[in-house]
Amino acid sequence: MIKNNFFFQLTPDNIMKAVEESGFKPTGHCLALNSYENRVFDLMLEDETHIVSKFYRPGRWTREQIREEHDFLFELRDDEIPVCSPIRFSDESTIHEIEGIFYSIWPRTGGRAADELSDMHIQTLGRMLARIHNMGAVKKPVHRIRLTGSAYGLEPLAFLEENGFLPENLGERYGSAARELSAIYDDLCSNVPFHRIHGDCHRGNLLHGNDGWFFLDFDDFLSGPAVQDVWMLVPARDTEGLRQRDVFLDAYREFRSFEPSWLRLIEPLRAMRYIWYAGWIARRWDDPAFPAIFPHFGTDEYWQNETGDLEDQLKLIRKNLELPVTEGTPGKENAGNEDKELSNRDFFWDWEG
Repeated sequence: MIKNNFFFQLTPDNIMKAVEESGFKPTGHCLALNSYENRVFDLMLEDETHIVSKFYRPGRWTREQIREEHDFLFELRDDEIPVCSPIRFSDESTIHEIEGIFYSIWPRTGGRAADELSDMHIQTLGRMLARIHNMGAVKKPVHRIRLTGSAYGLEPLAFLEENGFLPENLGERYGSAARELSAIYDDLCSNVPFHRIHGDCHRGNLLHGNDGWFFLDFDDFLSGPAVQDVWMLVPARDTEGLRQRDVFLDAYREFRSFEPSWLRLIEPLRAMRYIWYAGWIARRWDDPAFPAIFPHFGTDEYWQNETGDLEDQLKLIRKNLELPVTEGTPGKENAGNEDKELSNRDFFWDWEG
């Protein structure tokens, strides 16, 4: 929860002051860009060029964690991988601060988000992601979190339980499924390599323009398994989705190895994304924007759907791993739903697509 209300009340004057103090000359043009997590603005400068200012949500990342993200982006850029890296200030840093809020300045990147991906696009992105992961494996992050069952499952679950977000009639079922899913994921990860990955690599964080593809928004950059970025770029699990994933991985393997056994992590990762997102919204419920953006959050219908989705995932994972399903096991009553068609909004609530 944020104690610094200045973040909620950022005004064009505050933004202009911060940018001017960092050595830029804005004209006064200030356009808010779509971002739920941070506050992001497009600014025109006196030379008629544009920059993007990003004000980080207080309390989420430390200065060292943000710097580690920026350093990774510079490594990728220097390896000629198309990412958007921050602009250095005159003091050579990439992070300044106003009223306790960290901010950075970025170039404006042109292009459009992709509605559909052709096989040629998928192959290109597969090769590019492999190159990102090659660089990600060069060294270990020191300050960023690891994508563990605790970080993405148990910790958000604890926040939901301790702050009264889960209804009494569903809390036990939801918690039981979440704990088992987190334990299964950790068990499957025991021999899977972790390295620096994008972490939130869905199509909403891609742009395609005259210069080709750009990977954007490494705000969720962390240490985790390669398959996290893979399944988010090709998330569908119907016949066509699985075919596209094969095309993607064939291209990925031209630059980096990928073990078939790592694919077992996809459904546990998909399930933990449900838990993580619920915790993400709950932690930001004091932000005036969130109740308006997510009016369905916390309703009986919301928690019924979330609990059912977790139990369906648990049943599917047990089936895939040939784990026993007994009478009274969560998810047994939802047999037959594992192949239901899922939309982007099932996974990417921050993607306006």
